[in-house]
Parts: sequence; C-alpha cells; structure tokens
Amino acid sequence: MRYFIQGLLAMLVISLSTIVISVVVLLLVIPKLLAPTDAARNMVARFSSTVGELWIGINKFVISRYRGMKWDLELPAGLDRSGRYLVLCNHQSWVDILVLQSCLNRRAPFMRFMLKQQLIWVPFIGLAWWALDFPFLRRYSREELLKNPALREKDLRNAARACEKLKHIPVSMMSFPEGTRFTPAKHDAQNSPYSHLLRPRYGGLGQVLFSFGDGLQEVIDVTINYPDGIPTFWQFISGQVRRISVDAKLRTIDPDLRGVDFRNHPKSRARLKQWVNRLWEEKDQHLERACVSER
Repeated sequence: MRYFIQGLLAMLVISLSTIVISVVVLLLVIPKLLAPTDAARNMVARFSSTVGELWIGINKFVISRYRGMKWDLELPAGLDRSGRYLVLCNHQSWVDILVLQSCLNRRAPFMRFMLKQQLIWVPFIGLAWWALDFPFLRRYSREELLKNPALREKDLRNAARACEKLKHIPVSMMSFPEGTRFTPAKHDAQNSPYSHLLRPRYGGLGQVLFSFGDGLQEVIDVTINYPDGIPTFWQFISGQVRRISVDAKLRTIDPDLRGVDFRNHPKSRARLKQWVNRLWEEKDQHLERACVSER
C-alpha cells in the first residue's frame, strides 16, 4: 500500500507539472516567432530551456523524497551549462531518461533528443517538445529505402535542418546507440560480443555528428547500472528502487567524424564504428567490474 500511495502521488505531481510547464513553454513560442533577430530568438529559446529545467527539477524533487533510494554518482568536473554536448548512454529501461535528466539537470545544458515526427501528437508533451526545438524527423521504412536509396541522403539532410536551431544555443543531444532496451533475449538474438550491452547502432550518432559539424564540444559518456535489477517506470516513481549507479566521463570527438556524410564515405563510416565500438568495450568492462564487486 505504501508504494501504491507514493507512486500515485508522484504521478499526480509529475502529471500536473508536465501540463503546466507544457502550457508555459507553448506560450513562449509567441515571442520567439515575433522576435526581430536571431539573437532575440535564441534568447527566448534559452529561457524556454530554463523552464524545461524547472520541470525536470520538480520531477527530481519528487523522487528525492524517497530516502531509501541510494544514488552512486560519478560525474566529470568541467561540465559547461553553456556548452554543446553529445550524451551517449546504455539503455535498459524507460527509467534511464529520468535518471539522465536528474543527474545532468543544471549541470549540463538542457537535454534534447531526436524524435519521430508522429510523437508531436503526444498530448501536451509532444507540442512542448516542438516548442523546445527538439528535432522531429520523418523516419523512412526499410521498404521505402530499398525502393528509393536516395531517401537515405534526404534523411540525413532532414536531420541537419532539424538540428540547425540547436547550433546556436546550449544543448545536450542525447542518444541511446543500442536503439532499444537491453533484455537477455535481445542480447542472445543479436549474438552480442558484449556481456552487458547490445550491439551499438551508428545511424543516429552519425546523423548528430553530421548535423552539428564542429558545433559539439565533447561527449558525455554515461553508463547506468541498477545493481538490484532493471526497474520499471512504476517501480522508480513509487520509490521501490534501492540503488542506482551512474558513471559519466567526458570524451573527445575525433575531428574526422565531425560534419561527415558517413553514409556516402565508407572510410568515415568505418572510423565511426571503430570509435563507438571502443566506447562500448570500455562501458562493458565497467559494468562487468560493477557486477563482480556486487557478488
């Protein structure tokens, strides 16, 4: 009963704050559209990000009331709230997004991620994402790409246009290279070479690196571990999660990967794969050490 009441109250507060903040962010679209210069528009966009940080702060405050939840955080020094970063993370649960937001809120720039075009119709939050300049992309199906390979390049150019606004304001572009949440069944089906991770995909990362060119400073490489088992969203917001471990490191971006059309340059595509695979090997080793220490 305790967890049910906690979860219900948390859902109520988070839902109300989401509605209110979404309305405020949508209202800020008006001065952004009426702004006479790019500098004025960017100023409104920065303020909108501050409102978004407030929303994350409210959610974080709700979860922080659960005293039995222990956070083990290792965050790098030197994070710049006025910078531009690529955030990479392993993916195990929908909780990962809330954990990332909670750990990096007001330490790094407001976090954004690429979204499917259809998600703009999600009640309240979909339009709020649009107002906050989240990049919305039309994803072409495998069948469409096979019929018309030229759509691959169009998809890349669309991503660059969608990210154009973000080149002029602080941003943390989030990506889950695995593309889906980890499960033992998916791990076995992929015959993954990693003990605790799925095989990383390279398309989304390549889109971000192409779109931003030299605009990104560094990579915030995050590894999330749930020592007591991967939680559900309900378990997290109701306070049933006992321990969360977050390890983040700053990584440099290979200059040869910036602004390159990796789909049409095999050598660049190979470098991108090598770079991501190296990060994934280190991440897998970190998770293995964590598992050994918990035994």
